[in-house]
Amino acid sequence: MSRLIRALLAFALVFSSSSHAAGTDPLPSWRDGNLKKSIIEFVSEVTMKAGSRFVPPEDRIATFDNDGTLWSEVPTIEVEFTKNRLQEALKKNPNLKNQEPYLSLLKGTPVTQLTQKQILEIVALTHTGMSEEEFSSEVREFFKTALHPKLQVPYTQAVYQPMLELLAYLRANDFTLFISSGGEISFMREVATTIYGVPSQNIIGSYFVDKLEEKNGRLVAVRTSALGLINDKENKPIGILRHIGKRPIFSVGNERSGGDIAHLRFSRESALPNFQIMINHDDEVREAAYSEKDNASLAAAKKFGFKVLSIKNDWKQVFPSQKSIAKDF
Repeated sequence: MSRLIRALLAFALVFSSSSHAAGTDPLPSWRDGNLKKSIIEFVSEVTMKAGSRFVPPEDRIATFDNDGTLWSEVPTIEVEFTKNRLQEALKKNPNLKNQEPYLSLLKGTPVTQLTQKQILEIVALTHTGMSEEEFSSEVREFFKTALHPKLQVPYTQAVYQPMLELLAYLRANDFTLFISSGGEISFMREVATTIYGVPSQNIIGSYFVDKLEEKNGRLVAVRTSALGLINDKENKPIGILRHIGKRPIFSVGNERSGGDIAHLRFSRESALPNFQIMINHDDEVREAAYSEKDNASLAAAKKFGFKVLSIKNDWKQVFPSQKSIAKDF
């Protein structure tokens, strides 16, 4: 895994916990403005023991989506991994390349244009039929060499620098951090600790049902094609509640496909003081610009009172290596 990311994460942890106490900026990659100010004010209020909005540490739960929230989803990194795995499957069964839905994926059809049934068929082929350990090994191999096509850096560096700072800031103020994403849980667990400092047990994601088998005198969990949970949209609060047992008071998601509306609303309706951010991808120069056709997520932000984050206006820097790759934009 990238030494750069490990160094940046360590720096962010130290910077946020020590320098903020001295009155310096805990979110240096964020532009000064209402959103940054409101984040700092919220954290100060819920951590002030004498204040009316104090929240005890055990209830300071923060949940973050992953794709498009903590790292880039253009392209979606797990989709690129899936394409890589599909190429391996084609070596064993070349006829698949002329069959749907594999043909569409290979031709570059966006995943958003495939049906859920088609997506599940592809993922079942590429993500199951092996042990959990074998799958994890495939994920690690992918991240060793795969590069983001626009940034030309490893995918582990396609993370948002401002979000690394936010994670560190919340952690330094005794928030417990969870990632709740539609991505496959074992896929995310392979990189979450190294990139974000979030332990594997704090990852909530989609998953396939395992079955226990004995191989070579050793018990292993084998991934079946039976779907356990698609941790997206209305299922996200279910996954969060099942995994954590309580509502988060701080939640961050993004506007793609309406996947985080229920996630943020679940947090918004907590009885405790709470804070939600919906990320608007509006910076086609430094990152990517895209939106929903029905504008559902931004409409929900207005209806339910989520804060809207503009990447273009609220972030000074998007990626850790932004300055060194500015020529690519």
